[in-house]
Amino acid sequence: MKISQKIQQSAKEGKTWWSFEYFPPRTAQGLQNLLDRIERMRALGPEFIDITWNAGGRTSDLTAELVKTCQSTIAVETCMHLTCTNMPSEKVDIALREAKLSGCRNILALRGDPPAGKDDWEAVEGGFEHGVDLVRYIRKEYGDYFDIAVAGYPQTQTFPPEERAQEMQYLKEKVEAGANFIFTQMFYDADMFIDWVYAIRAAGITVPIVPGIMPIQTWNGFLRAATAIAKTIIPQSYLDALEPYKNNDEKVREIGTKLVADMCRRILAAPIGVQGLHFYTMNLERGTRLLLEELNLVPRVETVKPLPWRQSLTPSRRSETIRPIFWANRAKSYLSRTENWDEYPNGRFGDSRSPAYGELDGYGVSLKQTKEDAINLWGRPTTFKDITAIFQKFCLNQLSVLPWSDQPVLSETSVIAEPLARVNGLGFLTINSQPAVNGVRSDDKTFGWGPSNGYVYQKAYLEFFTSSDLLDALIPHIERDTGINYYVINKGGDLRTNTTSEGPNAVTWGVFPGKEVIQPTIVEAISFMAWKDEAYELGYQWAKVYEPGSPSRKLISDFMDNALLVNIVHNDFHQCNKIFEPFSKLEEELGTRATMAPNGHAVVANGHAN
Repeated sequence: MKISQKIQQSAKEGKTWWSFEYFPPRTAQGLQNLLDRIERMRALGPEFIDITWNAGGRTSDLTAELVKTCQSTIAVETCMHLTCTNMPSEKVDIALREAKLSGCRNILALRGDPPAGKDDWEAVEGGFEHGVDLVRYIRKEYGDYFDIAVAGYPQTQTFPPEERAQEMQYLKEKVEAGANFIFTQMFYDADMFIDWVYAIRAAGITVPIVPGIMPIQTWNGFLRAATAIAKTIIPQSYLDALEPYKNNDEKVREIGTKLVADMCRRILAAPIGVQGLHFYTMNLERGTRLLLEELNLVPRVETVKPLPWRQSLTPSRRSETIRPIFWANRAKSYLSRTENWDEYPNGRFGDSRSPAYGELDGYGVSLKQTKEDAINLWGRPTTFKDITAIFQKFCLNQLSVLPWSDQPVLSETSVIAEPLARVNGLGFLTINSQPAVNGVRSDDKTFGWGPSNGYVYQKAYLEFFTSSDLLDALIPHIERDTGINYYVINKGGDLRTNTTSEGPNAVTWGVFPGKEVIQPTIVEAISFMAWKDEAYELGYQWAKVYEPGSPSRKLISDFMDNALLVNIVHNDFHQCNKIFEPFSKLEEELGTRATMAPNGHAVVANGHAN
């Protein structure tokens, strides 16, 4: 989506919005850490992010890769910087083509700084002399596909009249060449910025203006960013407030946050039509988060979670609105295995629909953890009771990840954590679940998703591995409840079910003003069979963490060889705990003399109902 459309929509709704800037790191580990940070900071509710372009074009490939990942996997609207520095038109074409393929609709066109080691800027052969030339080129080659942003410099308001007028003319030329909005350089003087905006409007420039805000992290970092990097004038009031504490980073951050927040409040309150703030994060999280908290800017559910799962923003997937529930904890794998699908009829694949799922080695079935980290997390289980205890800890949020889940349990799981742990204690090892929800408001912090003023619903769902003996004991209790549907599959792919419908079962849906009912999450046989291979392989990958011939490796491998993968849906979404009743009845049937785990949950000692 274009940023100008987001700004326009925010103005229509009268809401304040914010966005973040990041730069490509220099190392592979730095890149992974940044992606993890962008993922976390997405929860702070930015309307979009932007990724910088190295002054010499040295990190251009990394910028393009970051844009692609942010659009497809992290699913946050991304603006890509593009500079003239060391960039002949052929390289610009490649960058724009890759941006378009990634679904990026927003470009910040800049002349750029001189390459590293040079004092003066000069155009390369076949390149562009000024930022306005780049704007004209993008418009000529791509029409209105991209929103184009350009840079604005509030500090020019302090220049002598003739120089100030010349800078204003440069900016006006870029807008007239096709720029849609203006990002400003960082500043710390609200009065200067407000005066500059009035001057901009008086010059006939009407496009939106986005103020660049730099959080204050430390004294030295503040001075370096403001004076050495951006050459920004620092108000004396800032220096007076901060310098006495320049050796106390925490105090500088505390005072600096309040100073910058006060500046932001003045900007947002001024009658200049500015409703958004663009934070220069410097790839750091804390300073930006503290500023948002100080400003009481709370992320909207609709921004952070437009659907229950993360919607990819690449061109081929923007219309995708329905996914199988099985990959709820492994979204990257799902994206990889379906990346070659060329259409999503009615928001999803269908029978005709059935280009095959990609091979497992597309994304790769592997654990994120090193062997050492995995052993630290899950220990060295030697009995089935040890395994059930690991799963129970995860359900109770005492363990951060499982082989089948790269993230901690969701907050919604807290309402079923105790019965879920008890189910695992019986020998049903849950790898996915969701509670029933009956008409909760869409802005609810735990269950909400989608547009405001709507209501969301979901059916209770469990997915687990278990032994054939235990499942045989459970099935009679399940089949006494006509509200439950189940699928069972073994490693070889033999499937059985009690459902008579060949169509999908919607397990999540939402009702919103002015929209058709949205059903974004489903359970169906085709997808379950495709997921099965991945689910089993993750178990074997866990086993391979341990040395060949070790008790832990043998225990887990033997279990996976014989385990059945099961999913059950309770269709009565009015009854949150109804899905657990068959397990409670089985527990009563097995008797109370089962081995007790340290946390008091009943455990079947060897995974069999004997």
